[in-house]
Amino acid sequence: MTLRLSPLAAALALAALPAAHALEGMWLPEQLPQLRKALQPEGWAGANLAALGNRAQAPVAAVVSLGGCSASFVSPQGLVVTNHHCAYGSIQHNSTPQRDLLRNGFLAERFEDELPASPTARIYVNVEAREVTGEVLTPATQALSGAARLKAIEAAHKHLVAGCEQDAGHRCQVAVSYGGARHELVKMLEIRDVRLVHAPADMVGRFGGDTDNWIWPRHTGDYSFYRAYVGPDGKPADFNPANKPYQPAHHLKLAQQPLKEGDPVMVAGYPGRTSRLRLPSEMAFAFDVQRPQQIAAYGARIDLLQRLTRGQREAELRVAPTVAGLSNAHKNWEGQQASFERSGDLVARKTAEWAPVRAWVEADPQRQARWSSAFSAIDELLQMQHLHDLQSFWMEQTTPAVLNQARTLYRAAQQRALPDAEREPGFQARDAARHQAALRTFERRYDAATDLAVARQFLEGALANPSELLPAPFIAALGLEPGTKGPAIQARLQALNESSALARGGNREAWLTRPAADFEASDDPWIRAAVALAPFDAERRRSQRERAGAIDQARTQVMQARLAHAQATGQALAPDANGTLRLSFGQVKGRPGVDGSRWEAFTTLRGILDKHQGKGDFDAPAAQREAIRAGRFDRFAAPELRSVPVNFLATLDTTGGNSGSAVLNAKGELVGLLFDGTLDGVIAEWSFDPTRVRSICVDARYMLWQMTVVDKAQRLLREMGV
Repeated sequence: MTLRLSPLAAALALAALPAAHALEGMWLPEQLPQLRKALQPEGWAGANLAALGNRAQAPVAAVVSLGGCSASFVSPQGLVVTNHHCAYGSIQHNSTPQRDLLRNGFLAERFEDELPASPTARIYVNVEAREVTGEVLTPATQALSGAARLKAIEAAHKHLVAGCEQDAGHRCQVAVSYGGARHELVKMLEIRDVRLVHAPADMVGRFGGDTDNWIWPRHTGDYSFYRAYVGPDGKPADFNPANKPYQPAHHLKLAQQPLKEGDPVMVAGYPGRTSRLRLPSEMAFAFDVQRPQQIAAYGARIDLLQRLTRGQREAELRVAPTVAGLSNAHKNWEGQQASFERSGDLVARKTAEWAPVRAWVEADPQRQARWSSAFSAIDELLQMQHLHDLQSFWMEQTTPAVLNQARTLYRAAQQRALPDAEREPGFQARDAARHQAALRTFERRYDAATDLAVARQFLEGALANPSELLPAPFIAALGLEPGTKGPAIQARLQALNESSALARGGNREAWLTRPAADFEASDDPWIRAAVALAPFDAERRRSQRERAGAIDQARTQVMQARLAHAQATGQALAPDANGTLRLSFGQVKGRPGVDGSRWEAFTTLRGILDKHQGKGDFDAPAAQREAIRAGRFDRFAAPELRSVPVNFLATLDTTGGNSGSAVLNAKGELVGLLFDGTLDGVIAEWSFDPTRVRSICVDARYMLWQMTVVDKAQRLLREMGV
């Protein structure tokens, strides 16, 4: 029997061939055995790669998603470790000026002391993943274009998801990779009762703050603990005091051998998105047009939020997760932009990367007939998409958050009038609980004064220079017009807010079940604005769906051509990150610094004292400083460092979404958590440079030292077998 591989399957199999940069790639677990040859020089020659990549056993089976971050089970009682910044929203949710967990940290002494996490917190346990490309891209669907194609693909996805979710308590999705050329049905156990167990003080978990973000050397204890709970029957359930800890089939064990420079390490997690397979025109738009605008807008937004809430702890707590998220993205984008400008030729390199594919397609009449037109069509389609993206960004910046809530609530009401299978993705019955949780989170994070002040500042700038980026229907729905000045904008927004019950809160959840007619009859000004905007919003979505379907058709064909070229030329082609389970490989390794210095592989406790300033981003807790000065290292010191290691560098290929990912040794044991990268390496979202890319990880020995010596978390240490 002859086994024929599709171009996609063949390209995946070719990962066994040596690549120019063997460590580049966020790989599917099933690809690990094929990577053996490429990984041998990196210290993995004796490792059981098939076992390390087995989704059904540890370590991979112990790795979970938080829906934006990664995490891992570390005990048989459902204890989950992740980054402090991944649990930040839950810490904030439980904080008040009187009980400031965000500042002081939290430790549950007993199971019953563990606190409900943020309403949107979920733990997703991987159950199954299978490729369904043939069930989605049928010959009939591939013949379609525009909105009709998008509708057919969505219908196939909905059908697959509905069948998958017949198994109650599970959340399923069809994940798309290779630009639409591959579709994978992923089934996850959705644990809804998530509780906060332990978080170190803010100036442990966030030591260095935004000053040190994306910077080496680093001294951040970026870790926290959740616990997964299920109902008495062992199935996922909403929060209830009678629920019991979930018992995972597998959990990670802590490493027994100390980590050293040069050791092989792997990371298992759920990276969100990379753009390495994007086209040259997309890179040019991102860095010549989009990024500079995003950087300027986010910088202004951060400054305004911090200035307005300074000295008002309640307001600071409300906006803290927003500021943290904006700051992280802002600095990342600044790093990407600087690397792009410093390189001077990344678009040219991206063009050269695609040139052999184009030439290969044009060299054969059959290939030309199949794929050539897609290359011609996609750049023209993308030009229109780029204008839409900019318009969406500036509308987002100028829209008060409460108006966005009203628009979402009204749209959900309109969708509820349709049969479930005909509703738009994100508005089906399966999404109702998510809408409720998001609204409850909004209640805890909304601050009216800052919301209106931010909207005023951005509206004033936009209305002073009218353009197609802020459409007339949007301006009119707010009761404004081009040229309106700041005081008049402020007065208008304030008037809308003061007469709006929706803005005052307390009854927002009631709108989750009300029919569209109630919105249309409402005299609440923000709801009236949402209703007035609805035709404009609907038309934007309609035109966007038509364009998105055409882009999907062209991009799928372009990527099919690239995969076929990879097969024909014997090249490995890793998929871009898409939020599904991936594995990356590297070594613990320092590198030359940007200023001619040497970046050592490890930092230690000494650096915390060196950086401590007693204020701002460098204000280490007194108990921690006292323990360091006294040399109370317990058993966690590394002899060669003469101190406890805090953070380490590794040549791991990671991106956003990998935060909280388990860093494992060659035995699959936990040696740390990934939490950051370096500023000059974040351009790897688009272009991987192995000489610069380093991931920053918190060493497990520092976590254990802090928990043992400073925070006295003996209950959790015993639970983890320490």
